[in-house]
Amino acid sequence: MRIAVMAAGALGGYFGARMAAAGHDVFFIARGSNLEAIEKNGLKVESVHGNLHLPKPNVTDDPAKVGPVDIVLFAVKLWDSEEAAVQALPLVGSQTRVIPLQNGVDSTERIAPILGTDHVVVGSAYIATVLSAPGVVTHTSQFARMVCGRTDGKPDGRLKSFADAAHAAGIDITVSDAIDRERWQKFVFLVGLSGATATTRQPLGPILADPDTRAFFYSLMCEVVAVGRAKGVSIPENFAEDRMKFADASPPTFKASMLHDLERGNRLELDWLAGKIVEFGRTLGVPTPANNAVYAMLKLHRMGTHTRGS
Repeated sequence: MRIAVMAAGALGGYFGARMAAAGHDVFFIARGSNLEAIEKNGLKVESVHGNLHLPKPNVTDDPAKVGPVDIVLFAVKLWDSEEAAVQALPLVGSQTRVIPLQNGVDSTERIAPILGTDHVVVGSAYIATVLSAPGVVTHTSQFARMVCGRTDGKPDGRLKSFADAAHAAGIDITVSDAIDRERWQKFVFLVGLSGATATTRQPLGPILADPDTRAFFYSLMCEVVAVGRAKGVSIPENFAEDRMKFADASPPTFKASMLHDLERGNRLELDWLAGKIVEFGRTLGVPTPANNAVYAMLKLHRMGTHTRGS
């Protein structure tokens, strides 16, 4: 298959490298120091499931040089979504499927008007990975899972072909006919993990070990469940308890990407995580005090160390 990775960061780099190693034509879209490092040294993946090194991957900063592909793995930071979608237009042909693998819960709705509602599906990724250096992806979790599907729940032959190819490449992937629930269930844990790890500046283990921070983490997830259910999403009422069990079984060193960004002085995805729950809660009349606290504590950092405030 012809696959474009937009862009070759921690998440896109991992899944794209697995597909390239399996023999597919993968084109990595990158820029800046990451592009330079991949051109010079190739793309490296350090993973608990086995390391990879692609010495000469297809990499460019110009999607127009790639042209239409079968699949676009859309994995840019949330604040870049619309701009990156415009740049990705040359990648989209009549049969292309665009799979957003971003942290937010509304990525499809944001980019579908640009790339086409027939082309953009819904995707979620469950993985702990970080771009530890330009051109180097470090994957630390036992899980590395992808879920995708159409919002209308209908079968999609193009998605099935991709899922079959990804499965053959060793990727844990599912095509779901209930993808709206799937993305909200991922969002429950993501909002809790990002909020708790970024505000405490601690990985998951110490947070779960302390009764106060454990309760805070749980409250963050309960609020996401309440907001999702108020929006009509069929999340079980006790789903936060299920995610606590998942958290207890996760590596104690697990950090959300938002904490990695905070530590590096990068811009934060706060407005699309805790901020989105606060926004939804206000509209729906659902109290979100824990997520309000996260937003207030991190707001002055959300633009990175070089630009503070609004």
